Amino acid sequence: MTADIDSARLDGWIGDRLPGAGAPLTARRMGAETGIASALYLVERGGHRWVLRRPPAVRNDPSASNMQREWRILTALEGTAVPHPKPLLFCDDESVLGAPFLIMELVAGFTPGFDLPEPFRSDPALRYRLGMAYVDGCAELASVDWRARGLDGLGKPEGFLDRQVPRWLAQLDRYRTRELPELDFVCRWLTENTPTMSPAGLIHGDYSPFNVMVAPQPPARLAAVIDWDTGTIGDPLLDLGHLLARWTEPGERPVLVVQAGGTDGYPTRAEMARRYAERTGRDLSALPYYQVLALFKLAVILEGRHAQEVRRGVSPEATSMAEVVPNLLRGAAEFARGERV
Repeated sequence: MTADIDSARLDGWIGDRLPGAGAPLTARRMGAETGIASALYLVERGGHRWVLRRPPAVRNDPSASNMQREWRILTALEGTAVPHPKPLLFCDDESVLGAPFLIMELVAGFTPGFDLPEPFRSDPALRYRLGMAYVDGCAELASVDWRARGLDGLGKPEGFLDRQVPRWLAQLDRYRTRELPELDFVCRWLTENTPTMSPAGLIHGDYSPFNVMVAPQPPARLAAVIDWDTGTIGDPLLDLGHLLARWTEPGERPVLVVQAGGTDGYPTRAEMARRYAERTGRDLSALPYYQVLALFKLAVILEGRHAQEVRRGVSPEATSMAEVVPNLLRGAAEFARGERV
């Protein structure tokens, strides 16, 4: 047994489906348990290394952390220009590890949403190209022919935008414990400013520097877009909204404590939006709507973390999300009012 993974059962299930059969297998947790993101394990056997992904212990949204959905998307992306971890195995037999799981290749690289290693940290030109690489990955995703890739039925694109505010408010109502500043204004603004949806496409659902991996050495390029469990068929501009709403420019108050951008050298939001428009040909006249929607959705999801901590006895003023969620909603309101562009 390794942590909460029964290594013997896992090894028996893998068998000779992957190399190294007969050698000892270990599975080590990667990162601390958050209760939000799916759990990741580094699996090693006979000199071979893979990543196992399974749902978290607690899920506020039953549709999130769907391993079968993630497996379906990853296999559909094989052969496309969208960088992604190669899917290797999927198990829906919960008797093996207590939940469905998938095994992917181990991608060489780093997640840039937290810290930049050298030479990216000290090279402004590399940071500029890195910012544009995020945009290019988002644009490649928007260009995927999802029907040809067998993704019919993955989501319901008709009425996608109209469903967003009611859908996320309904989730919030399941665990809401406090009044949230700007929530009513943001919901009203979104409802009154819902645009005509752009052509439907495969969307990641949480596209940002926190959910990509960058190749470890220049040139600046994405090694993989990761964490596809909330992917669906919807409006691709929402992915761009996630990227740009969290993007911080020098001297600007970040909407998240761990900010994306915010350092000299990175492109501005306007430059990134132009690049996306040039790459995709999509109309960005309603971009503020997608930025507001992205921050509203993230605020609702993270409020679930706040509610979990309160239920465990943490003071409401002392949870890890006590100020994060209100700050996200303030950022959403700033985009809605044109105070942040």
